[in-house]
Amino acid sequence: MADGWSTDTGEAVYRSRDAVKNLKMKIRIQRVTSTAALSQHLQQQVWTQQERGGIELDTLNSQSQSDDDEELVVGWQEKLFSQYEVDLFQSESVCQTPLERQYHTEIMAQERTRGRRNRRIFTYTDFDRFTNWEGHSQSMVTQVKSNPTFLAERMANVRHRRQDRRPVDSTIPKSRLITWEPSEDFVKTSHVVNTPVQTMHIMGDLGPPGKLGQKEKECLLCTIRADGNGVVTIKPDFNKAKEPYRQVTLETEGEKREVWRLTLENVSEGIRPEEKEREQRMYKDLYVRHKDYLNSLVGQDFEMPPPGILRLLVNGEIDSAKGFEYDNLYVHFFLELPHNWSTLPFHSLSGVTQTCRTKTIGKDDVAFFSYPFSFESFFRREDETEESLPQWPVLYFKVLSLDFWQRYRNEGYGYLVIPSTPGKHTITCHTWRPLQTGTVSELRRFFIGGSPELEDYSYVRVPGTFKGERLSRFGFRTQTTGSVTFNLHCIQHARAFVDASTLKKRRQSVLDQLGGFSQQGSVYNVLEAFQRARRRMQEARESLPRDLINTTAQQNSESTA
Repeated sequence: MADGWSTDTGEAVYRSRDAVKNLKMKIRIQRVTSTAALSQHLQQQVWTQQERGGIELDTLNSQSQSDDDEELVVGWQEKLFSQYEVDLFQSESVCQTPLERQYHTEIMAQERTRGRRNRRIFTYTDFDRFTNWEGHSQSMVTQVKSNPTFLAERMANVRHRRQDRRPVDSTIPKSRLITWEPSEDFVKTSHVVNTPVQTMHIMGDLGPPGKLGQKEKECLLCTIRADGNGVVTIKPDFNKAKEPYRQVTLETEGEKREVWRLTLENVSEGIRPEEKEREQRMYKDLYVRHKDYLNSLVGQDFEMPPPGILRLLVNGEIDSAKGFEYDNLYVHFFLELPHNWSTLPFHSLSGVTQTCRTKTIGKDDVAFFSYPFSFESFFRREDETEESLPQWPVLYFKVLSLDFWQRYRNEGYGYLVIPSTPGKHTITCHTWRPLQTGTVSELRRFFIGGSPELEDYSYVRVPGTFKGERLSRFGFRTQTTGSVTFNLHCIQHARAFVDASTLKKRRQSVLDQLGGFSQQGSVYNVLEAFQRARRRMQEARESLPRDLINTTAQQNSESTA
């Protein structure tokens, strides 16, 4: 009989856009006796025979039915009282909460009318105080031995936090809200997922006939959890085409162990075609309205710059820095705009990153900043006849370190020319720092901090405002330090505008340049010769008879077909 049981008792996760209130399950429990086992064995033999089974199966099915068997359809968060709850809540004096008083009213109403429709199968909904006792009940089905994971143990106290009512005079805890230096144990015990879920337990009272209502005989048959994202978790899964689950009760005084069959079936009503069509129309209308709302925010036209102006948008990120001598790094940077470049008055062109500790990766100590920045600038050429390309903005930066004793050190200077091509760019810039001769400077840098610095960052390269031939005749000593990696997303937006006279001058200059490479001497001569040949061809075509032209056109159409 071991082959007739389903051993796959793991939980199943379903995702549905339908409301979880439409979920319905059919639960069937059946006590396994010697008569029932023999009946099942004979049924399997009858099924294998040809053209049998009509009368015999009905006979066997009628003999195998028992008063202990129960089959029930349960909806989501549908409350079915157990015999223990009926005996408990019949007395109004034990009801402490409004929910328990409501249960008392419902139980008394059932006693006065038709009574309960269930005997052994009952439920604990998300609001019941027994829902948190899932760990104290018996195992729902016989399954392979397994130990709960660490996450499952931590989540056991999180899933039902709604039952942990805070007192009215709750105050802010005296413990620190932020732990600046968490230990590994603190991270393991505190970093858990805290997603609110609703839980429902389907239980079974597997006590002997006439002795229902014993708490120790209650067994967990199925657990259903649902969250607001449409994720439904069922443990164990629906049987579908599998064999029933096996439930074994514990031995008590004077009683033997009993075996029960558990079958779970999804009997939720499918959506009707007209409802499905109405739902699709509703979603389509919702998407269209959302699209119209987004279009109203964006607008129909692009924001165009003024004529003759180039708009440059730079969305960048200071990704990381590595190869520097000290820890706790931060970067100070600013953007220099060359001649004919401008920006909005309120737009800032400088910034400072956060202080970042380094992490050893391979042989390098890397500090990951992931610091975003954004610049917007405009270029306008004053002389329209000028043909030279513009100078692009330059990003200057300085890497510094600041330790626990507030020792400030200069780690290196660098610069980055904004790329002239739009798109994504990843650029690594190497840095250097001024070096003062002698050991006093190095001792001061090590013990109290401080090092030679540049008064003007733009002297990391030749400044854009420099008009001379030689920047420095003497120079100074430098030392190569580390490197900084940037991620840039450049967007260029422009609308060309040139008047007629300027366009004629540029066309004339281009044609003259092309004419210098022509063997005929001038491109104008080639263009005029082409125009004369074209006119002669048109005159020759017009002089031909009309019937010849029509015959030629007809032959061309037939060959094309």
